[in-house]
Amino acid sequence: DLHPPVISLALSSGSGLFMAVLVQMTICGKSFIGGKVEIALAANLTASSQLWQDTAGVPRFSSRNCRITLVSVKTNLPSSMLPKVMSKLLDDTLKKVLPGLLCPAVDTVLNLVNAKFTTTTAEIPLGTAGTLQYALLNPPVVNETFIELDLKTILHQKEGKEVDLPMDQPSLASLPPKRDAATQLILSANFLSAELSVLLASFNIDISNNTVLGLPPLVTTMLGALIPEIAKVLPPSQPLVIEMREAKTPVVSITPDKSFVQLFSTAEFQVSPSDSAPESLFVLDVHSNLEAQFAIEEEKLRLSLALQSLSRVALASSSLGTFDELPLKGLLADIIHVAYVPSINRVLRGGIPLPDLLGITYRQANISAFEVG
Repeated sequence: DLHPPVISLALSSGSGLFMAVLVQMTICGKSFIGGKVEIALAANLTASSQLWQDTAGVPRFSSRNCRITLVSVKTNLPSSMLPKVMSKLLDDTLKKVLPGLLCPAVDTVLNLVNAKFTTTTAEIPLGTAGTLQYALLNPPVVNETFIELDLKTILHQKEGKEVDLPMDQPSLASLPPKRDAATQLILSANFLSAELSVLLASFNIDISNNTVLGLPPLVTTMLGALIPEIAKVLPPSQPLVIEMREAKTPVVSITPDKSFVQLFSTAEFQVSPSDSAPESLFVLDVHSNLEAQFAIEEEKLRLSLALQSLSRVALASSSLGTFDELPLKGLLADIIHVAYVPSINRVLRGGIPLPDLLGITYRQANISAFEVG
């Protein structure tokens, strides 16, 4: 009859876990002198486990130094028989049997924990744009109060190409103080920038009069009214299509007050006659500053953007000759605000998968931002 064990766990600085398990059991049987014998014993199991990193970058516990110490043994045998019987029982039976009986239980528990760790490195789809994978960058660091895991992220685009990521591990001194009995997950701005880079192809959109309500009429007449110097060379009253494309990796910046995403886009203005293929008129380089809001939903980090300003609008190429592009800034701001940013936010609704660490749930997580100097 095995009683529920009393388990004490403590972190061992520099190694892993130390566990002490008080095991109480009652052994019943027949006495060699007849009648029923009951032996109630208490044993203390102590074991240490090392936390290490395997070749696949997965954290793993392995047990070592499992020891069994008998705390007490009580029996209903007559006291006159105790010295001889107890000596034989302890020497020949309990001391030999208990380690083989109880120590494998430690390995069983650690194997269950290790099985949970393996999900940490599973490839996670990023919609149809690519995959994300977490793995250990460095061996685990165990302190007396917490375990530190430096994770690297492996991003693959849809075609299988790996995205280069800077290994910008912040020092512990630059991180906010750790709360007791809480897990902290730190995500860097560079990681978020790289995450957005995988999704760039999904940001592309062709914008015309039929794209979304609230846009000004996208026709050549409107364009000629904004830029008189090209009005004479524009075909009259022809519909326009504006191709928004991302030219390079977005840059995410995070501060305690606000977080921003800077997009580097091209806006190609094309005339789109109904009876022929679209014809390019000119291409603008557009740099947009967008405020970023973060939330946790369905165990993922959700990101939504809102346009703050256009920091750059410059003519990149033109089939109409050179002209002053400044009058187009207001039009572009309206188009990006009404059509482009909502399209990007629909892509971002898929969220950024967070690492699965021992089944931790993120639904009750608090989000806070800080700068790393």
